[in-house]
Order: sequence, then structure tokens, then C-alpha cells
Amino acid sequence: MVCFRKRQAGKALSGVLLALALILISLPRLCLADAGVEDRLAICAGIQEDVARLQCFDELAGKAARRADPAENKSAPLGRVVAPEPARLSVMTKAWDLDPDHRSHSFVIMPHRMNYFLPVAYNSSPNDETNLEYDPAAKAQHNEAKFQISFKAKIWEDMFQDSLQGVYDRVKIVRGADVWIAYTQLCFWQLYNSAFSSPFRDTNYEPEMLINLRTDYDLLGFQGRYVQVGLNHQSNGRSRPLSRSWNRVVANIGLERNEFALQLKTWYRLPEDESKDDNSDILRYMGYGELWASYFWKKQRFAVMLRNNLRRENLGAVQLEWSIPPLALGQLALGSVVSEETLNKYLTDKFSFYVQYFNGYGEGLMDYNKSTNRISFGVMIAEWN
Repeated sequence: MVCFRKRQAGKALSGVLLALALILISLPRLCLADAGVEDRLAICAGIQEDVARLQCFDELAGKAARRADPAENKSAPLGRVVAPEPARLSVMTKAWDLDPDHRSHSFVIMPHRMNYFLPVAYNSSPNDETNLEYDPAAKAQHNEAKFQISFKAKIWEDMFQDSLQGVYDRVKIVRGADVWIAYTQLCFWQLYNSAFSSPFRDTNYEPEMLINLRTDYDLLGFQGRYVQVGLNHQSNGRSRPLSRSWNRVVANIGLERNEFALQLKTWYRLPEDESKDDNSDILRYMGYGELWASYFWKKQRFAVMLRNNLRRENLGAVQLEWSIPPLALGQLALGSVVSEETLNKYLTDKFSFYVQYFNGYGEGLMDYNKSTNRISFGVMIAEWN
């Protein structure tokens, strides 16, 4: 009986000691719940038991880590790593493959200038001197179709990069150079002129080769994205007296600031034999360059082109553009009454409605020396937005 009572007393004592140990271990947690960080550190440091002290510090470190980023713990399931959203690439970055972390391969066909089809292209003062393929009775209609196809491909990435890296390091603002080839075809089609077999009134062919220097510098709040130099040929493929052509050395500069883009295009006409020159006065009307400004807002694109010959007679041109995808138009017009899901189901952003206004000289080679006043409506098939 005495032995049995001793064993019971021993078990009771062991239970008391175990309960006391559990209380001591959990005590720091209870204290940490209401204490500041400094007080918690002091409490943990004051614990004599090694295991309990280490557990106290571990508990404190765990709470600090959880408090460091509460949003991540709320939005992501336990054990799941949330990757940061990729940065949105700018229009010029995508157009000229400027991002070093997202370079595309060479010989990939990409849009160059705008690709569009304008079934309504109304010219208030059509040029009748072209005679639509030598028919004296032929007259150009005011309304015609206008369309442009333009694409490019990179044929040499990081040109002489190893040899020029030392130069880039000293210059600082240049990151590398790529070689591109491009082709643009602009057509004016008398689509509705069935009396004269709906001819193509003018077609301009424009191949070019460009060396694109990827740059990084600040200029009046704009980021310098590229500098280009190259060769450009433009002609209409006609025989005399309707032949038009010229060859140029071109130099372009691209600047960006958030959703605003600027492109300055300049050129120097290569001299030609006067006896073979079909448009010796073209610089008088086309000048030596043009300035493009574009602004992107809610998937819309607003653009203006300005050109001037910088002479006393002051000849030049202005072109205004606006484009918007059907989906963006639906969101603006019906977003308050139609759900986003319904709009996404029935509308697309794969093309854009496009409005273009041109006034001045040089819309096409055939009419480079005739003033044009034209408003056009249609669709833009591919654009960087």
C-alpha cells in the first residue's frame, strides 16, 4: 500500500512538473501577444531554459516575417510563390525590339509603319493630270480607296557587338545596334470608278535598310530610345511621263515619355543625273524631314505628322490620325450598361477603326507637287498598342 501511494505521488509530481514546463514554454507566447518588439526581445532573452528561449525567438521571427508583407499572405495560398507582374513594354520597345530581356529572333516579320485599308478616302481636289493610264477622257473620282502594307525584319542582331562594346562603354548612351530591312507599299485605288475599270491611280513602293542604334538617355524629360541611319528608295514603278522616284539617306530619332512618343525623320536626297530625274523639284514640296507625335490613351492612338520645306514659300503637309479597337469603343460607349464579359465575347481588339486626315503636298509620289485635302475612314489591321 505504501509503495502504491509512493508511485501515485511520483506520477502526480511528474504531471505537475510536465504541466509547469508546458506553462513555461507557452508563457513567452502569451506575453509576446501584447508586448512591443523590444519588450518581446527582452522577454525571450530572460528565459533560462535553452529550448524555450530558442522557441521564443523563433516565434518572434515568424511574426515579424508575417507582418512584413500581409498583402502577400492574404492573396496567395500557403506555400505558393506569387510572381511579380511583368513590366508593360512601351510601343517603341515592341516595335524595334529594344528590351534586352525580351529580344525576338532575327528574320521575324513584324509590322513597320501602319497597315490599314480605307475604303472611304475622299479627296476634295483630285489630280486629273494623271489621265488614268493615258486616257485623255479619264477623270479621277473624288472618292477612292487607300491602303498601306508595311513590314520589316531584323537581319543582324547586335552588329559587331564584341568589337564595339568598348565604344559603347565609353559613350554610355548606346546599348547596341541591329540591322533591319523594311518594305512599305502605299496604294490609291479608284475602286468606285467602274467607267474606267477601277484602276490603281498610284502605287508607291518603298524598300529601305536601317541600322538601329539602341540608346538610353534623357532629353527634356523624354527617354531617347533609338537613333537610325539608313538608305531609302521610293518609286511608283511607272514609265515616263508618270515616272516618279528618289533615293535618300535617312536619319531618324525616337523619343518616349510614358504614353507619348516622338519620332523625328530626316533625309538627304542622293544626287541623280538630271536627264534621268523625273522629279527634280521634289525637295521643294517634301522638304528635308517630318515630325511624328503619337499619344496612347485607353487603347486609342492619337497621332499627328508635320512636314515643311523650311523655305519662304512655306510648302508642307499635316496628317492627323485617330484609331480605336472595337472592344475599347464598346467599353467607352457601353461600359456602364453592358458587362465586361459580354463586351469581350462580342467585340475584339485585333484591329482598330481608323480615321485619317491629310492636307498638303506629298501624300503620294504621283501628286507630290499637287495640294491634297483628304479625309479617310477604314480599319487599321496591325499597330503597336
